[in-house]
Amino acid sequence: MKRSLLIALALVAFGPSGFHAAGPVTYRFSIPEPQHHWMQVEAVFTDLGSSPLELRMSRSSPGRYSIHDFAKNVYDVHAAGPDGQELAVSRPDPSGWTVGQHGANVIVRYKVFGDRVDGTYLAVDTTHVHMNMPSAIMWARGLDDRPVTLTLSPPDSSMVRRGWTVATQLHPGATPLEFTAPNLQYLIDSPLEFGPVAMRQFSVDRHTFRFAAHHTGTDDELTRFMKDVERIVREEGAVFGEFPDYEPGYYTFLADYLPYADGDGMEHRNSTVMTSSAAIRGDQNGLLDTVSHEFFHCWNVERIRPRDIEPFDLDRENMSSDLWLAEGFTQYYGPLVLQRAGIVDLDYTRQTLATLVDIAVNSPGRALRSAEEMSRMAPFTDGGRPIDRTNWPNTVISYYPFGAAIALALDLSLRERSDGRITLDDFMRAMWRAHGKPGGSREGYVDRPYTTADAEARLAEVSGDPAFAKEFFSRYIQGRDAADYPRLLRNAGLIVRKRDAGRPWLGDLRMDPRTDGARIVGEVPANSPAYAAGLDEGDAITHVGNDRTGSADDVNNAIGRRRPGDRISITFLDRAGVTRTANVTLAENPHLEIVAAEAAGGSLTPAQRTFRDRWLNSQVR
Repeated sequence: MKRSLLIALALVAFGPSGFHAAGPVTYRFSIPEPQHHWMQVEAVFTDLGSSPLELRMSRSSPGRYSIHDFAKNVYDVHAAGPDGQELAVSRPDPSGWTVGQHGANVIVRYKVFGDRVDGTYLAVDTTHVHMNMPSAIMWARGLDDRPVTLTLSPPDSSMVRRGWTVATQLHPGATPLEFTAPNLQYLIDSPLEFGPVAMRQFSVDRHTFRFAAHHTGTDDELTRFMKDVERIVREEGAVFGEFPDYEPGYYTFLADYLPYADGDGMEHRNSTVMTSSAAIRGDQNGLLDTVSHEFFHCWNVERIRPRDIEPFDLDRENMSSDLWLAEGFTQYYGPLVLQRAGIVDLDYTRQTLATLVDIAVNSPGRALRSAEEMSRMAPFTDGGRPIDRTNWPNTVISYYPFGAAIALALDLSLRERSDGRITLDDFMRAMWRAHGKPGGSREGYVDRPYTTADAEARLAEVSGDPAFAKEFFSRYIQGRDAADYPRLLRNAGLIVRKRDAGRPWLGDLRMDPRTDGARIVGEVPANSPAYAAGLDEGDAITHVGNDRTGSADDVNNAIGRRRPGDRISITFLDRAGVTRTANVTLAENPHLEIVAAEAAGGSLTPAQRTFRDRWLNSQVR
C-alpha cells in the first residue's frame, strides 16, 4: 500500500466554497439470510460535487497478483438520495456503476454473494462472516482519501449473545460492531472475521499480538498452539532485530480452521488471514508453517515492498519482477523459523529443503525463465483458472519454491564465504532499514520501495563485495543457473544425492488407468525420455517392450525391470486413436534428496556442527 495513504489520518477535499472537511464514507453490512450466503450492503457517500459518482468493485486484491473480478457476485444495485428517491444507475463496464445525476449525498444498496473461506473471497453462512474487503466493498473513484466508518449487523441479536465478535485490524469505532479506517487503501487491506471467535493475546518487546481463531478444536489445543505461535513471533523478530509499529496498536492473526475452509494464507499490513480444513490437532506443523510464512510478511512485502506493485492498483492485475524475494524468501524463512523455534526437527527441515533443491535443479522451466521472469507470471498463476490447456509444468516454476531455493543458496553462500559472520538475516535487516522501516537511518533510502537493483546494492553492502552481489544476481536472479547445492549444504553436514540412484526413469507421468492402456493425463516433462520420444498428454501406453500395460502400475513395473541407459520401445495410442511406437532411452531418476551425514553412516566435523548450529538454532538473544 502507498505509505502516504496508509498513515493519513486527517484529509481535506476541495469544494466550490474552498477547503472543507471531507464527509466520511460509511458502510453498513447486514446478513438477513446467512443460510443463502449473501450479504446486504449499504454505502453512503456524502459531500459530493456535481460530477458523476463512479462506483467500482475491485478487480484485484492486496496480496494477490491476478484478476479476480469481484463484481461477478454483486447484484440488485440501487442508488437513492437522502429522501429515498431512486437515482438512475448505468453500467459502463463489468466492474463499474455510474450515478450521473445526484445531490450532495448518495445512498447505494446492493447484495453480494460469497461462499468461499480463504484469504481472497467473501464467506457468509450461519457460522460466521469471513470478509476480504475487495470482495465486498463497492468504492467511489476519487474518494480514496476519505475516512471510512463500517458497521456490522448480526443475523439476529442472539448471535452476539452467543459469542459472535469481530476480529480485524480496522480501528475500533464507537460501538463493538463499528470500525473505522483512515482511507480506502487501509480499508481494502483490512480483512474481518465476524463470528464465534476465540481470542488469545500476548506481548513481545512491548508489541501486542492477537490470535483470533474460529476453529473446531478445544481451548486447551488452542492454548498449546499459541505457545508455538509466540515462539515463531520471537524468532522472526530476531531476524529483523525489531518489530514494525502496527498502526492499530497490535497485530492480529485471523485463523479459520474449519472443515469447509480452503487452504490459504494472505498477508496484510497489520494482520493476516490463515484458512485450512485441518484442525489444530490434525496438522499442527502445517498450520504453524502458514503462521510463520504469513507473519514474516509483516516486514517482507507489507513494508519492504517492490517498487513495481507500489501503490497497489485495484482495477487491474499487479505484476512484479521481485516476487522471488517478496514471496520466495518468505517461503524459505517459514520452515527455517519452525526449526529455529524448536517446533520441528532436522528430519522435517531436510525434507523441506530437499523439495526446494529438487525443484530448482530439476524443473524444466528453469532453462526457459529466470527468477524475475517467473515472478512476472504471477498475474496468470496466482489463483487464476485458465480453461485452455497451458504448458506451465514445463515452462513455469512457482516463485515460491524457486525463490526459497535461491534464498537457501544465498544464505549458505554468505555463511560459507564469511565463516558464518554474515548471513541472510543480515541481508533482510539491510532491506528493512533501507526500504521498510519508517525513518530509516540511511539518507535517501527512507520509506523507499525497492527495485531489483536496490536488492543487489543491499547485498553488495552486506557482503562487502559488489562483484559477488553482481555475479549472484546475474546467475540466479536474471540468469538461469542452479546453485551448487551439494557443496553449499555439505558445510552443514547435509548430503545432496539422487533419491533413487540407479533406478530407471521414463518421466514423471500421471496416468489414468480407467482407459485402454495407461493414458497420460498431464504434461510430459520436457526434460524426460518420454518427451524426447514424442509422448504427450492424451497418449495411452499399451506396451513397454513386449509387456502389455493396462494400467499405470503396469507401466511403472515394466520400466522398473530395466536399467538406466536401456533402449526400449513404447507402444501407445495417440489421442486420435492411432497406434504408434517410439524408441526410448531410459535415464537415471534425477530427483534429489537431502540426508544428514550422521544418518548416512558418516559423522559431523566440528566445523560442520558449528555451521549447522549457527544456521538452524534459535537466534533469540
